[in-house]
Amino acid sequence: MVRLARRLAMRPVLAASALAAALSLGACQDAGFSAAGSARAREPIPQKTVALMTAKNMSPRDPILIRAFKKESEMEVWKRGPDGQYALLKTFPICRWSGQLGPKVREGDRQAPEGFYPIAMGQMNPNSSYYLSFDTGYPNAFDRANGRTGSYLMVHGTCSSAGCFAMTDEAIAEIYAIAREAFAGGQRAFQFQSYPFRMTAQNLAKFRNDPNIGFWKNLKEGSDYFEALHEEPRVGVCGTRYVFGGQDAAAGACSPKVDPVVVAKRQKDEVEVAELVAKGTAATRLVYQDGGQHPYFRETAPSTQLFAEQAQPRPNMGTISRPEALAAAPEEISIEPKVKPVLLAKIDAKHEKGKPGAVKPTALAFAAPATNPAPIPTREAAEAAAAPSAPAGPITVASADGDPAAYRKLLGNLFGGAPAAPPVAAAALPAAESAPVAAISPAAPLPKKVNAHLHTAPTVHPAAANAKADVKTDGLNPAGAKKAEGKPTEGKPTAKSGEVKPAEKASETGKRTEGHGRNRVAASQPGN
Repeated sequence: MVRLARRLAMRPVLAASALAAALSLGACQDAGFSAAGSARAREPIPQKTVALMTAKNMSPRDPILIRAFKKESEMEVWKRGPDGQYALLKTFPICRWSGQLGPKVREGDRQAPEGFYPIAMGQMNPNSSYYLSFDTGYPNAFDRANGRTGSYLMVHGTCSSAGCFAMTDEAIAEIYAIAREAFAGGQRAFQFQSYPFRMTAQNLAKFRNDPNIGFWKNLKEGSDYFEALHEEPRVGVCGTRYVFGGQDAAAGACSPKVDPVVVAKRQKDEVEVAELVAKGTAATRLVYQDGGQHPYFRETAPSTQLFAEQAQPRPNMGTISRPEALAAAPEEISIEPKVKPVLLAKIDAKHEKGKPGAVKPTALAFAAPATNPAPIPTREAAEAAAAPSAPAGPITVASADGDPAAYRKLLGNLFGGAPAAPPVAAAALPAAESAPVAAISPAAPLPKKVNAHLHTAPTVHPAAANAKADVKTDGLNPAGAKKAEGKPTEGKPTAKSGEVKPAEKASETGKRTEGHGRNRVAASQPGN
């Protein structure tokens, strides 16, 4: 009886310890339970927002699409109208996001994800310990193809983030209600687009030398599609890149046709970026102590023009994660270009000096970017030039139907099971971006990289036809060197000069060392 009493007395202590351990792994691991969750999840859409929908010819049950921007700390809710096009309904200020601008790479880096994520009804959590929440579905097919890890990346209430987008309780309640009505109207999944910043020419010129610029330009392809056509882009994954388009992208095309309106927007943006660079726009990078917050929550008298429907006085923010990091503004540092200047002219002053018409030596200079945009093609010309290419194999489509991770999370939320299977190793970059790859599934390993082995017979010059068979070039047997190409070896020491070991030297010529770079963000405390 004494032992039983001791065990019963230790249960509250053990439960508290388990809760503390769970919270230490990351503030966004929304594994808690709220007794009032069911009532919160049934709250109606605020009347002011319903009136706003009516004024914009929208219905509460029309499909939605959500976009988030880290740098601006804003989250937009769009609704699809009767014409099939999306229009902006409302913009919400983000109360807290953590990490830096850039994608989430690994578990515990405190990075909020960037990319395109389908949100199914099973990812909505009415019993969240952070008031209400929905799971972004990270990692998706693209993240898994790039070997990225992490879990429980949410959009939730309470201004505490360790890789999540934290809204106020009031804001997440309204967003949750809008999404709930869209699901009730028949929408199977809504698209969640997450960006480092608004994809404007000014931002692209400013961050042109950031290490993530290649990934961000890939995201801009999807942003251009949505902003030019106001239609939800179909999203696929080919190799380690996103592809965007219409039905052909959904069908598995790695090079989908691009609408002329989208082409025109991209060309216009490229010209504007070139003009800004030519005018001297500095290439910089923003470094945060740990994420940011919209100025609405910091100003003593915040402007209510953008967020007119927000509660007054300012809504309760709850527990704020790392307030000392929010107190400091991000540091803007200059990034020098990694390329060398282009040599436009070089004059030998020693020989040219004194000659009539001689000019002084000129310094290295950069070629000025073109300011005249290319002509915008017509729809007919674009359709004739961009003939669809039949894929050699299936690709992964980043949608609710093509990504089983969403349904695994649904089952985990319902029955308390484990989340989606852990991500697998990164897939190798294909030989060409337009080449389709096999479907990427969370339950199946990604295709391994295959090195081609080329065996080319050595060409014998007629003049050397009668030469001895053991003639060597630079200490290597040509035939042996050719045979060894494409066969990487590991751990072989390099032969010293003068040693005659053709086999070892031939193997050494084929030696390669590969590695995958990762953008890592230092974290002062653990998290997702």
